[in-house]
Amino acid sequence: MRKTWRVKAADPALQERLSSELGISKITAQLLANRGIAHARDAQQFLSASLSFCHDPLLLKGMKKAVERIRHAIAAGEKILVYGDYDVDGITAVATLFLALKRLGASVEYYIPNRLEEGYGLNTAAIKKAHRDGVGLIVTVDCGTSSFKEVDYARGLGIDIIITDHHEIMERRVPEAMAVINPLQEDCPYPFKHLAGVGLAYKLVKALFEETPFFAEDYLDLVSLGTVADVTPLIGENRTLTKYGLEEINKKSRVGLKALIDVSRLDGKDISSGHIGYILGPRINAMGRIGSPQKSVELLLTEDGETAAILAKTLDTENRNRQKIEAAILEEALAKVEREVNFKDTRVIVLASEGWHPGVIGIVASRIVERYCRPAILISLGQTLGKGSGRSVETFHLFEYLLKCRDLLVGFGGHESACGLTIEKENVEAFRAEINKEAAKMPATAVFSQKLDIDMEVALNMLSEEAIHEIEKLEPFGEANQRPVLSSRNLVVKDRPRMIGKAGFKILVTDRIVTCEAVSFGRRELAMPKTGAGVDLAYTPSMNEWQGVRSVQLELKDIQ
Repeated sequence: MRKTWRVKAADPALQERLSSELGISKITAQLLANRGIAHARDAQQFLSASLSFCHDPLLLKGMKKAVERIRHAIAAGEKILVYGDYDVDGITAVATLFLALKRLGASVEYYIPNRLEEGYGLNTAAIKKAHRDGVGLIVTVDCGTSSFKEVDYARGLGIDIIITDHHEIMERRVPEAMAVINPLQEDCPYPFKHLAGVGLAYKLVKALFEETPFFAEDYLDLVSLGTVADVTPLIGENRTLTKYGLEEINKKSRVGLKALIDVSRLDGKDISSGHIGYILGPRINAMGRIGSPQKSVELLLTEDGETAAILAKTLDTENRNRQKIEAAILEEALAKVEREVNFKDTRVIVLASEGWHPGVIGIVASRIVERYCRPAILISLGQTLGKGSGRSVETFHLFEYLLKCRDLLVGFGGHESACGLTIEKENVEAFRAEINKEAAKMPATAVFSQKLDIDMEVALNMLSEEAIHEIEKLEPFGEANQRPVLSSRNLVVKDRPRMIGKAGFKILVTDRIVTCEAVSFGRRELAMPKTGAGVDLAYTPSMNEWQGVRSVQLELKDIQ
């Protein structure tokens, strides 16, 4: 499918002003403008990403009450349970809060439910066990916002609940917990609304460590790990926390993370947000998807190198198993799409099958979205119920569309781009029809046209080494702060293109003044152009060094 290039509108006056005031290239100035920055002071703040610009955690509604209750529990020797989610965000949030409470002298344990047996969030069986174990206070991380009956059950047993969560709030209601810390709740004055679950755990630790000799910044490696892996927007505080967290990761001081880096064959490399998203995060996530998430927590908590090496190897092995399971389901799902889906009247792909592993169907849904440019929901069917996971496209708010179909669902949760749901087996067909009926009210092009956002059109002679170094200052890259994509038009392919690897290729392109090397690293949708062909390129620029010679290289995103 041909991509529609969306080149962001240039602002020459703002480019000139920022370039002049900050002494930066016009490319960097436009990239800052594209990120909503119009003043030199804001640009300097963005580029420095100083921790001093982070907001006071006590601005979070419920924070003061939560801190007072936890301090009381610590002073009284009351047993505290940290209750988290089984993904990387939840696992790192559990590790962060558990380690901090231990440092404060708390009597603390942690609990993460099994994805397959217990599902997401608080459950009454776990609360009942906590009561038997003498727990007086449960603090949730990355979950709890929709656990109304579970919170009421805990209160009935005399257990106080503090909720820290970042998920969407249904109908503006939150459970009647001792305290709820969620920046999305009504009347919460906290300025930044996009913190991950681990970001909120960090904020709670920051508040708890006030007037103590301890530093919450000691956990920024865990914060960056969970923030990037949860695909939260890398803007504002998230970008700042991630930037400093990556510095901590690269010090290799946390034994478990060092072991994971080693087993992932990243030793000696400068760990970036990309390494978290594609290499480290999936290994931690694999345990929550098809194994025991406790192993991942243990890896982050251990201070013993031998134990860390064993646990890291376990995570690596489970990730390979996850990949095999995922590949088999993807093959079956693609066959079902081709066999069952009529694209003339299908805006949302809903697939269901028995035997699909519920722990990996979310990843497969992402692959379906990439292939067909439509929202996709995959449902693993049991005897009477199905567990589903969905992913969406840019303009389709998945959570809002589930709200429109809520009468057909046993339960659901999520946000704009991802969701989880439980459904009666007999309602799957009705749900498929209903969500597509609602989606049909949107223009077809809004739902599944494939787009490529381009920051700026440039001439090749603007791509100096200094300009590329400036672009790197916008790191760490991720959701809402993507690695910049530039375009150059009316180029000509020089010399003979050559293949690299299994599906990659290199070409030399020229605008008749400057010549650059452009590389496709296995993007199978890109066809290698012929010598002499006229092309428009979309790419990310970088510096390449070969045999001591440094040169500009264009990493191809699209060719037209």
